[in-house]
Amino acid sequence: MKVVVTDYIEENLDWEAEQCRQAGVALAAYQLKGKPEAEVLAKIRDAEVIVVNMVRFDASLIGQLTKCELLIRHGIGYDNVDVDACTRAGIAFAYQPDYCKEDVAEHAIALIFACVRKVVAGRRALEASAAKGQWDFAGLLPLRRMDGKTLGIVGFGRIGSRVHRKLRSFGLKIIAHDPYLTAEQRAQFPDVRFVDKPTLFKTADYVTIHTPLNATTRHLVDAATLALMKPTAYLVNTSRGPMVDAAALAQACRDGRIAGAAIDVFDVEPPPPDHPLFALPNVILTPHIGWASEEAGWEIRKSIIDDVLAHAQGRPARCIVNPEVKKGVVA
Repeated sequence: MKVVVTDYIEENLDWEAEQCRQAGVALAAYQLKGKPEAEVLAKIRDAEVIVVNMVRFDASLIGQLTKCELLIRHGIGYDNVDVDACTRAGIAFAYQPDYCKEDVAEHAIALIFACVRKVVAGRRALEASAAKGQWDFAGLLPLRRMDGKTLGIVGFGRIGSRVHRKLRSFGLKIIAHDPYLTAEQRAQFPDVRFVDKPTLFKTADYVTIHTPLNATTRHLVDAATLALMKPTAYLVNTSRGPMVDAAALAQACRDGRIAGAAIDVFDVEPPPPDHPLFALPNVILTPHIGWASEEAGWEIRKSIIDDVLAHAQGRPARCIVNPEVKKGVVA
């Protein structure tokens, strides 16, 4: 069996290659992100298993894969893969839903704290004060305590629920919006008030986004949504860039319609140097790093190899999105 990795973020895949070698599986790894479809196809055409990070697998590319039986996404989201096209082609599609859930939750929390305590502005105030030889808190005050404020979590799945678990001892009132949760699932969180989307954005002092990107969540936060928020509220996005209309957010922050924002993800990555959020002092930006930790990196490497070796042994991958596909045939 041949496995091809289309693109990867690790320094190397020596460990993966050794695991595959011991199992009698051939592994080839490339960096094909941004390459033309023809070049991608030439490298993956003869693979039974393909592992993808950011290369786009649309219907055109998938329709030309005659040997592929399993496509594995390196990550949680899979908006770069046409799952319906995989199903039509008889290709099982698997992902890693447990990947970096702790890390993204921690990063979202770090950004919430950085907003509330104005950590980045505090550094600027410190440097200005040092230059003057006296304290100058212009642009830094007022500061408001978190205790007693309301945290709004949009998307209460693996990551959103962890944000709640990690923050519930901070004296916050926690509200959440997730139309996919059942009544039984909501009942497991008696300290969370589940509300509709407008109520969440009107009520929350801090809003953090943790939903997958799809047709219904694209620009979930737009000008109309931002208009609902308090002028003292902050927005945090560590999910996917297109979840937020960046131009509308920039205008809202520029006009003081909200207090500010912290953004880890962008429509185009990395964002261009003229991105509208770059020039705003009340916006904290990080380089899509919420996923990153040594622990998460090894967890996903091991889980992907487990999926590869399971398939080689005739067993299904752990988390298949289209289980109706059985060994190259749609059931």
